[in-house]
Amino acid sequence: MERVAIDDVDVVTNPMGVHDLRKPVSRALGTDHVAMNYFELAPGDGFSGGLHTHDDQEEIFYVLAGTATFEVGRERDEVEVGPDELIRFAAGEFQSGFVPEDADEEVVAWAVGAPGAHHDPDQIESIVECRECGGERVHDTEITDEGRFRFTCTDCGTSFSP
Repeated sequence: MERVAIDDVDVVTNPMGVHDLRKPVSRALGTDHVAMNYFELAPGDGFSGGLHTHDDQEEIFYVLAGTATFEVGRERDEVEVGPDELIRFAAGEFQSGFVPEDADEEVVAWAVGAPGAHHDPDQIESIVECRECGGERVHDTEITDEGRFRFTCTDCGTSFSP
């Protein structure tokens, strides 16, 4: 049995600096089969660095307070998720969640992913602007030894770190 209070979990933010408060609860609990993260997002903050998918994990977001906007699929259909609402993304489904810049309040939310407490970097793809091809393209996503993201265009092979 493991037990932890949210206030005792260290803050670990996204390498792209898209939010100020993310607490990896699963790390504090030592989970093997589920990932849990607690977020407090100010207006303009995001859960992740942009539209992406995890081929190895489905994710559920539970919004406790405020309203988060999620972009769903490559078409970026927008869905608002308010207090006491949840949204699920299947493994392989492109998604991104954020709090709009003009929002009146912060969002407090949980993100839960399974199976696995960590993503396999080889199973993450992001849609970002290719610096060589131009336009939004699918990029393989990896985390460097320095803890930064590196994106590699699946069309032309160009790599970059933001």
